[in-house]
Amino acid sequence: MKTGADHLCDALLALGVDTCFANPGTSEMHFVAALDRRLDMRCVLGLFEGVVTGAADGYGRMTDRPAATLLHLGPGLANGLANLHNARRAGTPIINIVGEHSTTHLPLDAPLTSDIETLARPMSAFVRRIGSAASIEQDVTDAWDASLANGIATLILPADMAWSERSAGAPLTRRSPPPRREVDPDKLKAVVDRLRSGCRAALILSGQALRADALADAGRICAKTGARLFAQGVNGRIERGRGRTPIEKISFVWEPGRAALADLDMIVLIGAKEPVTFFGYPTQSGRLAPEGCSVIELGGLGHDLKGILAHLAESVGAKSVAQTSRLGAAEVSLAADGPLTAEMINRVVAAKLPENAIVCDEAITSAGFYELSYNAPAHDYLQITGGAIGIGMPMAAGAAIACPGRKVVSLQADGSGLYTLQGLWTQAREKLDIVTIIFANRGYAILHGEMRKVGVANPGQNARRMLDIEDPEIDWVKLAGGMGVAAERVTTVQRFTEVFDTALRQRGPFVIEASLL
Repeated sequence: MKTGADHLCDALLALGVDTCFANPGTSEMHFVAALDRRLDMRCVLGLFEGVVTGAADGYGRMTDRPAATLLHLGPGLANGLANLHNARRAGTPIINIVGEHSTTHLPLDAPLTSDIETLARPMSAFVRRIGSAASIEQDVTDAWDASLANGIATLILPADMAWSERSAGAPLTRRSPPPRREVDPDKLKAVVDRLRSGCRAALILSGQALRADALADAGRICAKTGARLFAQGVNGRIERGRGRTPIEKISFVWEPGRAALADLDMIVLIGAKEPVTFFGYPTQSGRLAPEGCSVIELGGLGHDLKGILAHLAESVGAKSVAQTSRLGAAEVSLAADGPLTAEMINRVVAAKLPENAIVCDEAITSAGFYELSYNAPAHDYLQITGGAIGIGMPMAAGAAIACPGRKVVSLQADGSGLYTLQGLWTQAREKLDIVTIIFANRGYAILHGEMRKVGVANPGQNARRMLDIEDPEIDWVKLAGGMGVAAERVTTVQRFTEVFDTALRQRGPFVIEASLL
């Protein structure tokens, strides 16, 4: 006889889910015991649920398959929702296991009782409460299918479903992912016809359309038809660097976003959303497409985006087109020593990035790295996708666990880093090969920019106390040390370059506090 928790663990492993990011509590102890009996499941502790869900996001982006999370009842899920929001926007497959009171205890309304389904639904494409120990294999299979087709799946595990015993049934075996959704053939033909006609068009890509082979097809299509090529403003993962098709991201800022799309007759979305501004403002539209431009969503999450681009390339006669970059060589020469700036950090990182590195970007201050990085050595670029800050350090941890032979470079704003700095502890415990660069400008740079947009050039005392984090000054070297990660604070270009070189040569986590004041 095995417990329901044993069957749940066995089912996950049978489907290839062999990593569990966890922050368990009392109600999940039977599942913890089951995990302890299966050492082929890697269990990774996060000291805060936002670390757990953010790490699962980074892992899923790099493997294209789900990790499991283990969360404690409704409040534990609630603590992880912000990074599940980012994962949902990235289209990342994740299977959440959320503990619940036993069915007999639930009516007593104990202090941790909450409506878990309602908490889960906004961030989950699939939510199911396990109602019987006999149904666990089917529940896990359905959650696995849903996660691969639509992103996040959440299973709620009542404690009595975990502790109930039953005999083993037929074991699950590995299965193929669910089939991709079909593309509307009439819509596809209309896009091909208009591309062939020479209409002023743009392809905007996201998801798996931003992998190297799909980008190569997109580049050939645009070279053949004259269409413009863009990535969505934020994306889960872009395969980037020398030898890969360079692609510009659409700005969320109204003026450059509108300018990039000016005079278009057709925008084709392949894995992307319609381009809009990040926020709404009183005097302008939030839509960036010009008036009269048709916006056609050809494929989204669950479609074969690579197949769509391959079909378009074949249909417009672009398969044999030789690609030539439309961008000149990036200038990454390093200036003489001087005070450290965000621009110089970007230049140093782009120039010295190791081959096949993974870059995790959550630093508004680091804007500019992306423009330099297309000519850096081949790498994967991951960024914050949903605007919910606190993803950087956990995402880097998940990516490093997914790809243990690859260097991870994390570009981290100081303000957002404070949301989930516990991620450094997980990096230290798991001995992950991550260099974290803290862009320490002692404030919320994005909020200063938003204040300027609403006409406040010089914020007063009350506003500054909500936008700046310099009093008292935050010491990232001490914070990192307290989490078990070596760190150094640098203030000059030369010292940053030296420390970055050293961090790249060694293995394990290291933090560079780059002081920008």
